[in-house]
Amino acid sequence: MRIEKTAPARWLAALLFPLLTACGPTDPGGVLQALGEFQDGLITFYDATGAGNCSFQPSPENLDVAAMNIGQYENSAVCGACVEIEGPKGNLRVRIVDSCPDCPTRGHLDLSREAFAKIANPIDGRVNVRWRMVTCDVQGPVRYHLKDGSSQYWTAIQVLNHRLPVTKLEYWKNGAWVNVKRESYNYFVEPSGMGSGPLKVRVTASDGQTLEDTLPGANSNATYDGAAQFKAG
Repeated sequence: MRIEKTAPARWLAALLFPLLTACGPTDPGGVLQALGEFQDGLITFYDATGAGNCSFQPSPENLDVAAMNIGQYENSAVCGACVEIEGPKGNLRVRIVDSCPDCPTRGHLDLSREAFAKIANPIDGRVNVRWRMVTCDVQGPVRYHLKDGSSQYWTAIQVLNHRLPVTKLEYWKNGAWVNVKRESYNYFVEPSGMGSGPLKVRVTASDGQTLEDTLPGANSNATYDGAAQFKAG
């Protein structure tokens, strides 16, 4: 049977997401396993745009994207991570851009229609696959986006264009690194702000690599290039 989700269904799922996470994930195992470690999974599809709970911009030029099941979304820890899927028609690498609150099973990925059709027959609707976390094929350094409304008094930073999943963001204050909480919509938010002037930040990848950068300041709706990129493998 063909399984599809309409846009209203996706919006309803997004509204329910905070309630589901408040009750705890359906699977405590997490997703940030070692790169290359396969797991059994299931794929379905929806009308993806590249946007979603990860707060990314739509990417009509690249719809090889997917939403992660609610148990493995891990409060947005997988946002921007890449997954290689082995399907009946071949392999495909997709980027995680959304959560799927109505996908309760560990291993379930909800792909864009376009991505699903590359590795399986859409008429099948639900297809068993294997998938694994892989490095993303990105160019250039990591980037930092300051959410609209950010200032020295309230600061929210999103990390973009990263080769590996980002597990932590810290900023330098009074001679020490301060850990910043990551919200489910994929921003690291400091409710009291990170202060005026340049911001020294440090991001940590899933394998423990770190990058340090100094941003011009907590400027609303600004995007800055970092100095480097995480190494692959």
